[in-house]
Amino acid sequence: MATVVAGPYQTIPGVQGLFVSHLENVLGTSFDLKIVARSYAAARQTEKVVLAEIERLNNILSSYLPTSEFSRWWVSAKQTTPVSEDLWAVLNEFTEWHQQTDGALNAAAEVINQLWQKAAQTQTLPSEAERLNAVLAANQPHWNLDPAHQTAARLSQIPLRLHTFAKSYILDRAAEAALKNVDVDAVVLNSGGDLVIRGNWTETVALTDPKTHAENATPLTWLNVSNRAVATSGNYRRGVWVNNTWYSHIVDPRTGVPAQDIISATVVHPNAVTAGALATAFNVLTPTESIKLAASIPQTDYLIVTKEGQSFTSPDWNDLAMPPASNPSVKTAQILSVSNIKDKLWNANQELLVSFELNRFEGRSHRPFVAVWIEDQNHVPVRQLAIWYNKPRWLPELRTWYTMQRSSGLNAAAIAGATRSAGVYSLVWDGKDDQGQYVKQGKYTINIEAAREHGTYQLTRQEMDFNGKPKQQTLNGNTEIAAAALDYREKGSNR
Repeated sequence: MATVVAGPYQTIPGVQGLFVSHLENVLGTSFDLKIVARSYAAARQTEKVVLAEIERLNNILSSYLPTSEFSRWWVSAKQTTPVSEDLWAVLNEFTEWHQQTDGALNAAAEVINQLWQKAAQTQTLPSEAERLNAVLAANQPHWNLDPAHQTAARLSQIPLRLHTFAKSYILDRAAEAALKNVDVDAVVLNSGGDLVIRGNWTETVALTDPKTHAENATPLTWLNVSNRAVATSGNYRRGVWVNNTWYSHIVDPRTGVPAQDIISATVVHPNAVTAGALATAFNVLTPTESIKLAASIPQTDYLIVTKEGQSFTSPDWNDLAMPPASNPSVKTAQILSVSNIKDKLWNANQELLVSFELNRFEGRSHRPFVAVWIEDQNHVPVRQLAIWYNKPRWLPELRTWYTMQRSSGLNAAAIAGATRSAGVYSLVWDGKDDQGQYVKQGKYTINIEAAREHGTYQLTRQEMDFNGKPKQQTLNGNTEIAAAALDYREKGSNR
């Protein structure tokens, strides 16, 4: 299935128009915005409102901006300080969720994360004393809130981070701001895999498989979501290597050890903060504890996946999941011709991982158009892996792809998964052509094309021999693609 980004303004049944925009480096990750509006002008204005609200709240809540209100409050002396309504609300949410999860959520978990980042640098596991000291530091009181005067008193100087669900809070407020426009019927905000869907709209959501999490890999499942938030936390995109062992970036602040047993947790809930908080907590808690906690919070749906591959779902999860017959990833089986059977076909246990990173620009920026496809030795396209664009009129800017008159294969479903770093993407080729048949072994060329409206144009081409022997290839970067790599490997080699 090709990964496709469509828009920006197209007629669809039941609504006036759909505006789609794609940016990088918004809240530190990729950002996709869909606006169902009654005019193009209304959609454009709403995009500005959404981005302005995100920027406003980021300047209040960011743990990374030294000038944010939170950062300035954190480095202040241990004193009672008046704070904004938004900062007070998020600090209060942390207090409540810390209690509700029996300490599994803790804004001071950063001190434990720093311990494991140091371990990655030194390739030495933390000692028991270091770990226990970090746990002690994390589990002391860090602030005191006064709701009557809206003040927050700092009680410690321990490093704090609000990103556990501050992003969810920001997305929810941005969605509220968008719907104040009477000419906007719905919005979908997708920040690196965490979604907020608001208004008269049902979003098709492809839930990333934590074991095969390339952008175009077959999803774990498909969901239909209306007026709810979808949050996913997992260990498969962020973490550290220590002595050839992968450790999640999600840590248990009660033990000082990274989460190990859960590889992915997705929560769907009307409130974005609730979804974000539970998705993280469910990586730390045991499935039994998570199920009990979810049962105490109405309208909570979830899918928890363990490292052994066992899944736990809420009682109403199947009400969200799409029936198999309508699943966009389901394809009709193809029968191999007699001539193909004679050829030595691609090994079904192997795959090609295409990884690339877009060049970063200061501040947020629109993502370039990108096309990725595979050609045979006669330069005949055999498989389209991705075509990303935001304005159909500019598709000719992807010159090579466009001259082949390739189909865009429109599939504008949102992808939900653990947050990725800004501009970092991966695609997978399973050795099949666009008709779903395995190709024969031999030499094929991987094409990565990138372009901007009236801007730069780049094309990277690399031939590789797919003869059953695993191999890696690093590709030269260019103006749009900072780096790229090919990894022909056995399936299941996630890192």
